[in-house]
Amino acid sequence: MKHLSILGEEDDDPMLSAVNLVDVFLVLVVALLTAVALQQQAAAEDNVTIIKRAGQPDMEIVVRENGQEIRYKGQGGSSEGQGVRAGTAYKLKDGNLIYVPEAQAAPGAAAPATPATP
Repeated sequence: MKHLSILGEEDDDPMLSAVNLVDVFLVLVVALLTAVALQQQAAAEDNVTIIKRAGQPDMEIVVRENGQEIRYKGQGGSSEGQGVRAGTAYKLKDGNLIYVPEAQAAPGAAAPATPATP
């Protein structure tokens, strides 16, 4: 009966086992880097709103939606008196907010608001 020469050899070379360990660790590192890259890609696609220096005159709002970033910066002052009333908002008992737009009125004429009674 013939013996295969590969099965009959005993390798006692310690460097061979060290090389095998290095290969295993390389595979683990590649797997971890792939997982981190996929997680970063998924995090970049999330919709996120960040408020920097809240309440300060130089406040900044950063909105990330669908991979795009939009920055809103404060002017350092109040925007009081620069708009017109568009409607009324009501908060319900369950925490929902209801917006009720006002009827179209002539500029300068205030339309009377009629709050809903529960």
